[in-house]
Amino acid sequence: MTTTPDKYDIGMIGLGTMGRNLLLNIGDHGFAGAGYDKNPGQVKLLEEEATNSNTKAFSDLDQFIGSLKSPRYIMMLVPAGKIVDSVIEELVPLLDKGDILIDGGNSHFNDTNRRVEYLETKGLHFFGMGISGGEEGARKGPSMMPGGDQKAYQIMKPLLEAIAAKVNGDPCVTYIGKGAAGHFVKMVHNGIEYGLMQLIAETYELLRKGMNFSNDEIHAVFKKWNEGRLQSFLMETTRDVFAYKVPGTNNWLLDNIKDEAKSKGTGKWTSQVAMDLQSPTPTIDTAVAMRDLSKYKELRELAAGIYSQNETGLKMEKEAFLNDLEQAFYFSMIITYAQGMQLIAAASKEYGYGSQLAEIAQIWRGGCIIRSTFLNQIHNAYKKNNELKHLLLDEEVARLVKESLPATRNILSSAVSSGLAIPAYASSLSYFDALRSERMPSNLIQAQRDYFGAHTYELIGQEGVFHTQWVPEGAQ
Repeated sequence: MTTTPDKYDIGMIGLGTMGRNLLLNIGDHGFAGAGYDKNPGQVKLLEEEATNSNTKAFSDLDQFIGSLKSPRYIMMLVPAGKIVDSVIEELVPLLDKGDILIDGGNSHFNDTNRRVEYLETKGLHFFGMGISGGEEGARKGPSMMPGGDQKAYQIMKPLLEAIAAKVNGDPCVTYIGKGAAGHFVKMVHNGIEYGLMQLIAETYELLRKGMNFSNDEIHAVFKKWNEGRLQSFLMETTRDVFAYKVPGTNNWLLDNIKDEAKSKGTGKWTSQVAMDLQSPTPTIDTAVAMRDLSKYKELRELAAGIYSQNETGLKMEKEAFLNDLEQAFYFSMIITYAQGMQLIAAASKEYGYGSQLAEIAQIWRGGCIIRSTFLNQIHNAYKKNNELKHLLLDEEVARLVKESLPATRNILSSAVSSGLAIPAYASSLSYFDALRSERMPSNLIQAQRDYFGAHTYELIGQEGVFHTQWVPEGAQ
């Protein structure tokens, strides 16, 4: 790809925060980029922020298409859903066979599957690519998850590797797999993000209500944790939130923010697909449910009036508590990542993606929202054994889990006794305890199902299925 005075290497449709910053990133790395947006204000912003002569904005679609070198490479960064389909329909008549179209938004993977099939009939190359890192990541280097048309990816690879975040010189982008693999993995990334954010929020609850820590003390905790094995982007953001005061005052902005969490749906999609694939993700499911529950503010206030209690706090010595809490968070963080990786493995098998979990963990180490020091452990585990059945079966990960387990139980038991809600922590521990159960009580469920619905059951050491008349006819 070489820049010419009047033709551009790549086009960007959608010049909102992500699209504009990604295009500026592209320009910084020597590629000529053209941007298009129907909103003149967004076009003007790009023109004002561009520092390179190889970046140009258009508000006329025909002029935009005409400015691109052939074959054309176009990325869309527009809201997921019907808008993506609308943009595609506008583009198809203007494109030629062999052109490449990339959906860089948070599209549902089923929509991506449909668009792949449709655009193949038009002779166009198409792939869905998850992008993580937010505004700063788009500008300075995101983590990118492209999947689908591998030939198209190979063409775009030099550009994508140039603009991606780097960790030890390695670009945080790789081919994720066939079909809608890129958008599926980005969806799971966001599901993991939900789980980790809920765990951090519950940690805040334990520090604030359980131990009566001030915001300054909580800031100190997250600052210290981010300097150790819990180092992560989300820990950094939490540390900074607890350092921010309303300008001109001594008041923390956090204390004035409503306790009603919003969402854009990717966490819910993760839970829904996990249930479809029968790959349990209870920590993520709980995080989604807690965001939903937070929206029922009036209901929660009514319930608080009926079920109010005298909060006595946690009866734990400060240093011992902080040590246990750090270990409990580490344990629950491991479980959250493990659930997400297991879901990706299940999807890869079911949908034929051919995804490599070691490579996914590697590109998540930089640029993305869930980047953390622990991703090195995940990368090492799957690099050592690509056929690893579950992250918790890795020897080193198992050692870390065992070390943190007693403290996790201490925190959970103390929180329950004090009436503090930490459902994501509880879900993580219960998932672990069920996973390590050689014999679960599910045999009783099968007996019940057979009792009331004649659904049959299987017997240990015997072939076939069986049914029992549990209560003899005529018996009371």
